[in-house]
Amino acid sequence: MSTLFLIVYCVLIVGASLAGGLVPLFTRANHRAMQFILSGVAGVMLGVALLHLIPHGYFEYREAGHGAASIDLVMRWALGGLLLMFLLERFFCFHHHEVEGLEDGCGHEHAATPAEDRHRHDGPCDHNHRHAPTDASAHHHRLGWTGAAVGMTIHSLLEGVALAASVEAGLHHGGATTLAGFGTFLVIFLHKSFDSLTIGTLMAKGGHAPAVRHLVNGLFALIVPVGVLLFAFGLKSLPASAHEVLGAALALSAGTFICIALSDVLPELQFHQHDRVKLSAALLAGLAVAFVIGLFEGGAHGHLDVDVPGHEHHDHDH
Repeated sequence: MSTLFLIVYCVLIVGASLAGGLVPLFTRANHRAMQFILSGVAGVMLGVALLHLIPHGYFEYREAGHGAASIDLVMRWALGGLLLMFLLERFFCFHHHEVEGLEDGCGHEHAATPAEDRHRHDGPCDHNHRHAPTDASAHHHRLGWTGAAVGMTIHSLLEGVALAASVEAGLHHGGATTLAGFGTFLVIFLHKSFDSLTIGTLMAKGGHAPAVRHLVNGLFALIVPVGVLLFAFGLKSLPASAHEVLGAALALSAGTFICIALSDVLPELQFHQHDRVKLSAALLAGLAVAFVIGLFEGGAHGHLDVDVPGHEHHDHDH
């Protein structure tokens, strides 16, 4: 059953990734629309991380016999995932989704405002600021897509791990009738097109031929399935510690999701004051979607049958 879920999810994710990479060939998306969509996706991502992945990870550790220490283990792995994604962004500067006027290849370009003028920086990965053209910035632009590709490849492998772990945990906790891992799938599906859009845009700005861009786009689309396969085979080779591996993978994935979601929405707190109601509403709508998915996914509500010393179990149907 887990194989069927993963095949369907991976096919849809590959399709979304391929579609996102083709966008720069046909259109230039509006920045406001992009940020509105990203705010909604970020809400789903935050909700899945906090309401799905961390609870699943906690109960995996409980079932592995870690008792009260389970929450500490989960939060350590979540912190590790957040730091891992932060460092990837720090050194590879890959997480940006602007498609209009990427002057420096590593950030969003907005119309200049007094607030922006007061907050310009000289760093190589300034998400929201204009830079004067220089030889250094041109060199950085030429290398932009390779840095993005490396960072997003690692990021996509981690997404594959998150998807495989979520499906496995969902089936284990909720049974075969649940939508195992659907929340994690939806996050990856909605976000993946923006990732491939980033690489495609940077390659287009760098003057790469369409054939090369199609090749890179196709290879990038396969990274999530590769991550799924690596985790699935790794989990089968460690049956004795499967619960601990699942718990760590789910918590690590939660940390990466939190970092990605916040990096999408926090920069807009300053530069989109005129859209703050719409963007906030989109974020809340995304959180609501994640909550509702949890109700139908089933796995997040079947944890009460974990053995707890001194606790008499009863059936809980939700």
